[in-house]
Order: sequence, then structure tokens, then C-alpha cells
Amino acid sequence: MAEAMKMRATMEGDVVDVKVLIQHEMETGLRKDAKTEKLIPAHFINQFVATLNGKTVLDSQWGGGIAKNPYTGFRIKGAKPGDKIGVNAVDNLGTKFDGEVVIA
Repeated sequence: MAEAMKMRATMEGDVVDVKVLIQHEMETGLRKDAKTEKLIPAHFINQFVATLNGKTVLDSQWGGGIAKNPYTGFRIKGAKPGDKIGVNAVDNLGTKFDGEVVIA
């Protein structure tokens, strides 16, 4: 199985550009199974936190309206090559996703 989270961080001047892809089904709980006609239970990422060298720089709450395999990008000012960017995400069933990348 491939990694559940892929990350990339690159410098653009004095700003680091971070890209994160998380493999997750992101079910809203409103969609029906085509064969059984029963609702598919909700299963989505509801918390996403990014850190720079252990200090929180982004803390967001997501809902069921985010697409399957969410891809997000953000920029951080004041970082430098060699710093570490960490991302932690948790879904509504308690599954945790963690990743870390060193700024190139």
C-alpha cells in the first residue's frame, strides 16, 4: 500500500510553499451504496494541523464536504532550508495521519 500522506516543501524567496496529499475516502454520510441502497457511514478528516519546527502554524477543522484524497497547499513566511514541517490529521473515526518533510 502506498503512503497515506505525501508532502513537499520548497522555498520561494523567503517563503516556503507546502503541498500535502492525503489518501482518504472522505465520505459525507449522505451518499447511498449503489448495490444496497443504504447510506454509507460518514468517514472524513475533521482536523488538520501543520507545524514548523514543532510550533503550530496552521490549525484547521474540516467537514464532510472535502473531496476524496484531499490535496491542500499553504505558505509559511520566516522558514529556512533545513527546517521541519509536520502535518497531523485526524478523521472522525480517530484514524491519525502524520507526515514530516524537511524544507529543501
